[in-house]
Amino acid sequence: MTALSNLTHATPQEHRFLVLFDFDETIINESSDDAVVRALPGQQLPDWLKNSYREGHYNEHMQQVLAYMAEQGVSKESIHSAVEKIAPTPGLLALLQYLQSHQQDFELVVVSDANMYFIKTWLEHAGVCHLFRKIFTNPASFDASGHLVLLPFHSHSCSRCPDNMCKQVILREYLAGRQKERGGASFQRVFYIGDGANDICPSLALGPRDTAFPRRDFPMHRLLQEMQQNQPTKFKANVVPWASGEDIVDCLKKVMEER
Repeated sequence: MTALSNLTHATPQEHRFLVLFDFDETIINESSDDAVVRALPGQQLPDWLKNSYREGHYNEHMQQVLAYMAEQGVSKESIHSAVEKIAPTPGLLALLQYLQSHQQDFELVVVSDANMYFIKTWLEHAGVCHLFRKIFTNPASFDASGHLVLLPFHSHSCSRCPDNMCKQVILREYLAGRQKERGGASFQRVFYIGDGANDICPSLALGPRDTAFPRRDFPMHRLLQEMQQNQPTKFKANVVPWASGEDIVDCLKKVMEER
């Protein structure tokens, strides 16, 4: 598999580095879906709905959850408020502050299997939405009757990923498009920050100059450890586990010193 970034230097006015963020349990400290379910009168889903989830069809499951919440009379305001109250992961705001102070060097993108309404609501409330050039996620908006309607992001042929989203497809297409827009210049390095099993697939496309940041002791970290043990040549990028955004800042500072 070819590496996504190479040594071609960006022109001085272009960002040199691309930083990709997952959202749930990476930018925020829990699943936004779980946080919103607490807006229900009983603060949890009935068993029949919990048990209706099928592996690889999470987007479909969340469509049913949101429809159920609408039936239970959960208002737009309640959902909005539940999203705004979600805590950021430790050190995340310090990381975004660092990236903002070096925004001439770093281009930021969100790639998440959450949805556009939750992500934009949270980022705007935190005052950081403007830092991100692009948000790739499942479309979601309130319809005329006040129901939050969720749709799949795309379809793809990747057997590793849920049917509504392959983050590697998104990453490859984004990099190809940006390279064209930048007159053929690639990013010098790509950094991928995540926590979940669906963050493995995009990380597999990273090259030896790139870095995957798996959240320590979360599924992405455990799966990468297994891969490094069992298939050491399969994963080409550097791996730097993180527990706090400050860990990522420390690593990025070293990269900046290498100019």
